[in-house]
Amino acid sequence: MPRTVFPRAAREAPMGARGTALITGASAGLGREFARRLAAARVDLVLVARDENRLAALAAGLRAAHGITAETLPADLTDPDDLERVARRLSSEDAPVDLLVNNAGFGVRAGFERSTLAEERRLHELLSWVPLRLAHAAVPGMLARGRGWILNVASVAAFTPTGTYGAAKAAVVSLSRALNARYRGRGLRVTALCPGLLATEFHERMGADHLPRLPRIAWADTERAARDGLRAVRRGRSVVITDGRYRIARGLAALLPDRLLERISTTGG
Repeated sequence: MPRTVFPRAAREAPMGARGTALITGASAGLGREFARRLAAARVDLVLVARDENRLAALAAGLRAAHGITAETLPADLTDPDDLERVARRLSSEDAPVDLLVNNAGFGVRAGFERSTLAEERRLHELLSWVPLRLAHAAVPGMLARGRGWILNVASVAAFTPTGTYGAAKAAVVSLSRALNARYRGRGLRVTALCPGLLATEFHERMGADHLPRLPRIAWADTERAARDGLRAVRRGRSVVITDGRYRIARGLAALLPDRLLERISTTGG
């Protein structure tokens, strides 16, 4: 039976209804919001995260609420075998993926002089290598079909000297711009979504003292971030900074001398 697509919900999905999206880091925070919005637009889902129980609960809820297909793929993307399982799912010709959302992430709480090499390597593998590997798996099939969308979740930290997290996110922005420029004319659109601070489990896991006490206005809205990201990748924008406050901050940061920007970015660290 054909699915009923509400016009407002349909605008959330770059490919429209009856497509399939694979979302990493889908069990919480921004990834969960992507899943909810795409399910409401009648998009079938492949949900990827480490927590199998949370994935199963999310998938069951979305199936019941929206009548979609929601496949779960539990995986630790820093494990090479798990990463390759997800890559194989992306390259499947029998069940093609139209939209890839690279959202999984974490941060290293300790400063660079105190962090371990294992922590730093895991961070860069998850934040920069994993999006590259999964895009590499998805792109050939998308080009062969003449359409596809990749949304890479980066951060406004990519534009400031904010340590190894920002460095990894800068690589994601650069990759997204390069792929979008190279393949947009062949029907593939790639976007780096750069939100500001989001009130998600990411910061809870990092600990209450990893950031200074900030007013409520400093935190960006998760729903808006997901909405802006999906709209941007549909329109073929290579980079989008969600939330007007952070767009203004990004513009001001571009005008500051490097030494001043570095001093501001490292204050308190």
